[in-house]
Amino acid sequence: MEGVVTLAAHVAYHGAPFAGFARQPGQKTVQGELERALATVFREEVLTTCAGRTDAGVHARGQVVSFDVAEVLVRDRTPESLRRSLNALTDEAVVVRSVERTRPGFSARFDAQAREYRYFIATGDTPPLFMREFSWFVSRPLDVDAMRRGAAYLIGEHDFKSFCTAASAVGKPTCRFVESIDFAAQEVMGEPVLVMTIVGNAFLHSMVRTIMGTLMMVGRGLREPAWVERVLDAKQRCAAGENAPAQGLVFWAVRY
Repeated sequence: MEGVVTLAAHVAYHGAPFAGFARQPGQKTVQGELERALATVFREEVLTTCAGRTDAGVHARGQVVSFDVAEVLVRDRTPESLRRSLNALTDEAVVVRSVERTRPGFSARFDAQAREYRYFIATGDTPPLFMREFSWFVSRPLDVDAMRRGAAYLIGEHDFKSFCTAASAVGKPTCRFVESIDFAAQEVMGEPVLVMTIVGNAFLHSMVRTIMGTLMMVGRGLREPAWVERVLDAKQRCAAGENAPAQGLVFWAVRY
């Protein structure tokens, strides 16, 4: 569009203070914070599009947000100065890592090829201190090999209706492609964690948390790995495990 510039911001946030990413009337949200800051900077309403909406309490390391502004409004602004302004105006739980000018019409959502989430499980003998706000504490041993075998049923393109909030699936397509699910043991500031990394083209509402909760039942020995396939085939939310706690989930990266 002539006279319009498309910008992309790379954003990280601590999810605890927010009712999710998407703007909601009367609620504190990440999108609301960003659009309020942009409106202050440019003195007009600026609407944003994100790579992936996160639920209440979910964190982000690599969220991407795109928006259009009139070229005249950025003529005297560098991406660096805009980044500094946005960080000064947004909630302290939000950090704008960078702002860059991108091709006209770029959409953080529709141009994304794959999204990566990571879920952190604290596995030590005692509750975590440094990872307390970023993990699900599980004190009992987990059968990680069984979790891997269960996760294998989810790789590829499937109808993930069993793995999303039931209300969000009404009248909407629920097929998604999961590229990979991996588990790795790590140590963060001396605290042992098990990290599930999941990559897919897109994810349904609460899909990653439901997958994690389902695989946790396998890891605890409450279900065998093949049960995951039956959950997938059921296409009913009640067939799957609980939603894993929001604080363990991080929107890690986007691939364009």
